[in-house]
Amino acid sequence: MDGATFDLLARWLHFIAGIVWVGHNYSSVVQRPTWQPLTAADLRDPDSPRLRAVINREHGTFRWAAVVAWGAGIAMLAQRGWLLPAFTLQGTLAPLGLGAWIGTLMLANLWLVLWPHQQKVLGLKPASIAERLRCSRITHLSSRTNTMLSVPLLFFMAAGSHGGHLFAG
Repeated sequence: MDGATFDLLARWLHFIAGIVWVGHNYSSVVQRPTWQPLTAADLRDPDSPRLRAVINREHGTFRWAAVVAWGAGIAMLAQRGWLLPAFTLQGTLAPLGLGAWIGTLMLANLWLVLWPHQQKVLGLKPASIAERLRCSRITHLSSRTNTMLSVPLLFFMAAGSHGGHLFAG
């Protein structure tokens, strides 16, 4: 596969997976603008409508979309020879690098904070009701953190192509 074809496929993969990932965060905010914690009754009853809503919404699609979006972005930077300059915030690649760092932080938050706690909330890992209730709050805050981080992420991604010269020193 030539470089131009690789770049085109990586861009579209990055774009579409990013929409799924970030879109999930925003739809979560729109669907649940004010957080209402799950109750002990919700967690005891596997047929609880509130628990079912969480389970149905939290399929692996958005988690794997995050991996695909991040991986495609890293692949594009590497293919162009921009990976190290972007991650070390050099010159006009600084905005892309900031976006890459924020995306990396968001990915780590998703997989290392949100998902392990979400597994307990969903009953996929053993945990007491009290622990599941605690984890429910952590998953909410972790998700909201990624939603807020997506704003500067998108800004710096766009600034890389539309205004990167402003960051050149």
